[in-house]
Amino acid sequence: MADHQSSFRPPFCPRPDCTGHWDTRGWTYRRAGFYSRQRRPFRVQRYNCGFCGASFSFQSFQISYWRKRPDLLAPVFLRVLSCSGYRQIAREFSVSHTTVMDITALLARHCLLFQELFVRKLRLREPIVADGFESFEHSQFFPFHFNVAVGAESHFVYGFTDSPIRRKGRMTKRQKARREVLERTVGRPDPKAIEKEMAELLVLLPEGRIDLRTDEHPAYPKAVRRSGRDVAHSVTPSKQARTTRNPLFPVNLIDLLIRHSSSNHKRETIAFSKRRQNAAEKLAILQVWRNFLKSFSEKKQDATPAMRLGLTTKKLTVEDVLRDRLFVSRIGLPVRLQSYYFRETVTRMIPRGRTHDKALAF
Repeated sequence: MADHQSSFRPPFCPRPDCTGHWDTRGWTYRRAGFYSRQRRPFRVQRYNCGFCGASFSFQSFQISYWRKRPDLLAPVFLRVLSCSGYRQIAREFSVSHTTVMDITALLARHCLLFQELFVRKLRLREPIVADGFESFEHSQFFPFHFNVAVGAESHFVYGFTDSPIRRKGRMTKRQKARREVLERTVGRPDPKAIEKEMAELLVLLPEGRIDLRTDEHPAYPKAVRRSGRDVAHSVTPSKQARTTRNPLFPVNLIDLLIRHSSSNHKRETIAFSKRRQNAAEKLAILQVWRNFLKSFSEKKQDATPAMRLGLTTKKLTVEDVLRDRLFVSRIGLPVRLQSYYFRETVTRMIPRGRTHDKALAF
């Protein structure tokens, strides 16, 4: 870290309201001493921006910026993908479970930006397989779908959106009465939510004609028309055997990985997500892990989906993903993904959930 700091050259002003944040032509800075702290590096170099005069430091460009426990970033990344709940992770490291939740939210924001850096370079060269992964938030009276799009050949996860849905299936009279009370109190989910969010997912996909493969869900043809994209849509019956020969196998596999790797989606679990926002954050981390860190085949330990698309030349590690701090103001996110980044996804039973509105630690 000390060697890295001595050779470090600030690439731009980290303040988004400064011209030098966006346009580095002619941008300058000067060293402005050090400040001391109790963690390595114990002395941190400070700088002054040549454009706005604001001060910043070497730490401003590290993902550990404003983190009291930067040593937990990589361990939490791995453990949320290993079916550990927040309190289990907190017990292991002797911290509060809210600390683990805050770190997970930070990692998710970073992963959304990391994914966007690569997806924006792509042009579709393979069919897309899409489907809905069903889970619930707060209680089983509040189910939702994660609409997920996966490359048919690479198994690269191109993106996801979420759709709150109405509880369905067999219910007792008491459960039906409870659902009616809840819907009168907090409202009923939009019956077209899957159609709208699947259309949003198609809009998020890279440029190019979309060869879309889905099951027989009636909302999908409507979503295709709503998206305005050039889409060739083919349908596979959902009752067809879920083997590797099934055209929907790539998305069935990611559904399996989501349920296998995430404690909040296990059957009959007490670790279920209390907010849909939290579930989306865990999925954002899993998306990057699947695309850049995990081999296409667990048995063969071969190339990752990102390598199969030519986005990277090697299998990345957690340290590779977390090496640099990414700035949403410079990278930008599609409007739909900004709602995840700024934690604006609303759970009806928690209408005033915590959002992300930091002034500098954005």
